[in-house]
Amino acid sequence: MKTKRLLLGDEALALGAINGGLSGAYAYPGTPSTEILEFVQKDPVSRARGLHSHWSSNEKTAMEAALGMSYCGKRAITSMKHVGLNVAADPFVNSAMTGANGGLLVISADDPSMHSSQNEQDSRFYADFAMIPLLEPCNQQEAYDMARHGFSLSERCHIPVLVRMVTRLAHSRAVVECDAAPLPENDLHYPANPRQWVLMPAVSKERNRQLIKDQEQFRKESEESPFNRYEDGPDKRLGIIASGIAYNYLQEIFGGRVPFPVLKIGQYPLPLEAMRRLYDACDAMLVLEEGQPFIEKQVRGLLYHGKEIYGKLSGHVVRDGELNPDEVAAAMSALCADAAGLKLHGKREVSELVVPRPPALCQGCGHRDVYAAMNAALEKYSDAKVFGDIGCYTLGFLKPFNAIDSCVDMGASITMAKGAADAGQFPSLAIIGDSTFTHSGMTGLLDAINEDTNMVVVISDNLTTGMTGGQDSQGTGKLEQICIGLGADPAHVRTIDSLPRNVPDITALFEEEINHKGLSVIISRRECIQTARRHASAKNKAQSPKA
Repeated sequence: MKTKRLLLGDEALALGAINGGLSGAYAYPGTPSTEILEFVQKDPVSRARGLHSHWSSNEKTAMEAALGMSYCGKRAITSMKHVGLNVAADPFVNSAMTGANGGLLVISADDPSMHSSQNEQDSRFYADFAMIPLLEPCNQQEAYDMARHGFSLSERCHIPVLVRMVTRLAHSRAVVECDAAPLPENDLHYPANPRQWVLMPAVSKERNRQLIKDQEQFRKESEESPFNRYEDGPDKRLGIIASGIAYNYLQEIFGGRVPFPVLKIGQYPLPLEAMRRLYDACDAMLVLEEGQPFIEKQVRGLLYHGKEIYGKLSGHVVRDGELNPDEVAAAMSALCADAAGLKLHGKREVSELVVPRPPALCQGCGHRDVYAAMNAALEKYSDAKVFGDIGCYTLGFLKPFNAIDSCVDMGASITMAKGAADAGQFPSLAIIGDSTFTHSGMTGLLDAINEDTNMVVVISDNLTTGMTGGQDSQGTGKLEQICIGLGADPAHVRTIDSLPRNVPDITALFEEEINHKGLSVIISRRECIQTARRHASAKNKAQSPKA
């Protein structure tokens, strides 16, 4: 029996995992992946079953916890945004060597066009690098279906499976046909060969040979996958390889009736036999894919025998930013303008009636007062440098604050400020949020503590993970103890409320600690205005008399 639900792509994937026998979900919030764990935590089946779900300290710890659950035979997922996979790369790549016991899905949500990210990296390269299978849904229904398929594939091949989402699919809704009842959870059971989970050199050499041998099975699974499909067409001038959401765009511009042979890709490694069939049947090839030219590069290396291969590398498909139906139509028009059924929409400019809304710190945000005080304290220094980090407070880069000089990756503020101080920079300041500090700032602070580096670390604590919707922050109520526990001088771990009336006091505190010859930590605390409103609303509802 099936039911139908209107779901985001993220939600469809999460529900597919729940209905596929999920036992545990671990994540660190990051756009466009956040809604996956949020859905698991709110879902009635998850609550009734008592499924374990947790916002981890960072993506590495989330990956390792999910791997531990897989070791015990249970089905688990870990979800993160694409740059979060960099943080999880160590356990992720090594998990290909340990293998999986219970089904394990590693979900990475890529962000083409960098709506809320530092880069456009393509997670498919990670799967290729680690030599593990990858699933890439083209729509919300496939996102749902691939979860159960991925668990089965993982357990059948004894390997983690990477699932690649992209922003447009993760954050758009469609009707999804779902199972009315979930599968039962796996019973607790342990690996048949526990030795393979101890990656000492002797074991790793053995496991590496096995992983290489397993590639043929992974490829066979891909050739037979229901998500890889050869669709014949009468017009052989062009054969089209379309992966993930690009397949949807192709169908849209032809109204679902593409006249050319199409190879739809949803599972990797690439199905070579199907690719050869397409190459041999057509005069030329076009590769449509969201992200970097991952498939196109392989097609050029594996299949090229003189026929033209078009795509991002040839300049026929846009390489920068998101793909969309207009871009796909433009590529098709340039190659085969007379193609039957081709619908050309043309470029649609943003209406002048749409008012630009650049991002800005919320009115009443405590970060505003931190920056006001910091700027006032630094006015007397012509060469002060403030190293920023990832979070709402990164908006301090913009007017009117113009307050930070760098933003590279999570946790980099402290270590970059340390390196600058080591080079002789004075004053050298780092500003980091509470959630980012516990994500990856603590180790950098330990480096600074061990050398008593002449720098100031500002932890702007809003008591939540504010930028991604107000998830719990791992350091709430513990930041002072953490800093002192790492070895910071208690006399220079200072705390102040970041309120407008306290700006003169915060300014004076900045001036005092900048002049301290050594490491200082200033914790400026005020609850996020958005979560404060939600908490106040929930409190009022709880206190109001019931009708």
